Amino acid sequence: MATITLTKENFDDTIRQNETVLIDFWAEWCGPCRTFGPIFEAASEANPDLVFAKVDTEDQPELAAGFGIRSIPTLMVFRDQILLYAQPGALPSAALDDLIRQVRELDMDEVRRQVAEQERDHDHQP
Repeated sequence: MATITLTKENFDDTIRQNETVLIDFWAEWCGPCRTFGPIFEAASEANPDLVFAKVDTEDQPELAAGFGIRSIPTLMVFRDQILLYAQPGALPSAALDDLIRQVRELDMDEVRRQVAEQERDHDHQP
């Protein structure tokens, strides 16, 4: 599956309707983004069961600002609508493959338990 383009109009639906979504925040003028683009595209072809999406930060400044994007490329990974990974920097192919493997292997019941625990702890802060 080729990458899809995310906008503020389709972002929430894409995250809600798909189990795993990898998002590349990028811009045309960004050299590291142009280096990472083919790596991201190749991973999308190798993992057709996952959704690979791109956000052009020049075209979607509100979306980029909403996620606090300060450096591009930035890669984010959502699984079951939970943000699992958000890091700037162009990953080499092997590192992206390893990240995908780790996301696939996560016990999401345990992740949800940890998220609920953190939210409970946060709610009880003075």
